[in-house]
Amino acid sequence: MSDATLHATAQDPDDFAVQIADQVESFLVAVTEVAKGDEPDSAVPFLLLEVSQLLLAGGRLGAHEDIVPDERYEPDLGPEPDVDELRERLALMLDPVDVYSEVFDPYEPRKPPVPARISDDLADVMADLRHGMAHYKAGRTTEAMWWWQFSYFSNWGSTASATLRALQSLVAHVRLNQPLEELDGLDTDQDLSEDALAEAAGKVMAEEIAGPLGLREVK
Repeated sequence: MSDATLHATAQDPDDFAVQIADQVESFLVAVTEVAKGDEPDSAVPFLLLEVSQLLLAGGRLGAHEDIVPDERYEPDLGPEPDVDELRERLALMLDPVDVYSEVFDPYEPRKPPVPARISDDLADVMADLRHGMAHYKAGRTTEAMWWWQFSYFSNWGSTASATLRALQSLVAHVRLNQPLEELDGLDTDQDLSEDALAEAAGKVMAEEIAGPLGLREVK
């Protein structure tokens, strides 16, 4: 299945697989465009919108019955597309708000939060979605749907959810004129306790990021 046939008129627009594929493709195209850095002032609000819409597709996949692939073993797709350049572009554009504090499992409250990066999260989600899209464009619709559903539960669903929370919090801090806690100097390979995170967090006023990131300050 080529790009031209992805939206072929013969496909039923009400078909579940077509709708999921359309939402996935929209996210892939949108984040790729944001990463180019042509409109950095609108990056954060735009990413908030795109991740929100993607998670609607994820929720539909999560609520759907288990999708069983046509073949026992997943067909070889060849080399995976490299997302490192996209990751680096996003990290540069989102600095200094790229790092945020995440709790991986809300049902394990005793675990301390750890540093995470929006740029890493988005790149990881893109990699999962591209993998499924390769199946879809090759005409293996069931395989694509199985992969998107499986990876939603195993990786990109929780990753995108954490990213959404970070983006929403960032926008809320600015719109509500609240100081923003910064994880400046922390990195994702550090094993830090909650106390260490609190000690290292510095104050960054919302107006310092409102302009560069295109977020409107409430007067």
